[in-house]
Amino acid sequence: MTPSPTAGVVRRIAWPVPYPAVVSGRRVRVPQGTGRGPASPIVRTVRTRSEDTRRLVAESVARGLGYTALLIFGGSALVASFSSYESYPYWPAIPHLRTDTSGVLAFAVALVSLAVSRYLELRRRDDRGETPVKPVSRAAGVHAVQGLAEAAAVCATGLVIYLSLNAVVHPWTLRVQLTHLWPWPSEGTVRVIGIVVCLAAVATRHYLRATSTRPADAAPADAAPAAGNPLQETEHAGA
Repeated sequence: MTPSPTAGVVRRIAWPVPYPAVVSGRRVRVPQGTGRGPASPIVRTVRTRSEDTRRLVAESVARGLGYTALLIFGGSALVASFSSYESYPYWPAIPHLRTDTSGVLAFAVALVSLAVSRYLELRRRDDRGETPVKPVSRAAGVHAVQGLAEAAAVCATGLVIYLSLNAVVHPWTLRVQLTHLWPWPSEGTVRVIGIVVCLAAVATRHYLRATSTRPADAAPADAAPAAGNPLQETEHAGA
């Protein structure tokens, strides 16, 4: 019987083993893969970072939603406290939604949204632990977006407060056009537009501020995980 050409040769078979990967400043023990075969370390790292990004987006949106809900509640509270117009609609486009009802709903939304946002923020900080951070170098366009978001948040907040005070003194003007220069929009519609701008601006600002630093020991997003998994050796004796 002719011996096999590979007789007496030591075969080395490398299998990926779990190893701690640094993702967003925390060490994550990644799984070995699915039944279809070993998963790539790069794929596992990208999936983990995508999950972190989704959580941060949810945290930022919840922060913006809670902030705008507080503005709605504040305006409704002013009307109920200093006038007798709480039965007027908060937005004339929805005539059956009273101002006081809007305030109650907004208070509930603010309570839940801010609690969720704070919970996600604390989880994110706890995952990072005491890992030192360093600022991230960004393009000028990103700084421009952050600056625009911060300015929009301040200006839109002032606009909403001003129109909410108008609702205390003369709520019937919410149906009137904001300025004589254009027939549209009305004061009530501009207040809602300001609320939407606040939501987007606060969420954008929170997201960009949260991603302005990264753990000092974290690899760049486009860098592949370091190799060096130990090899498991299997010896097969020749026939």
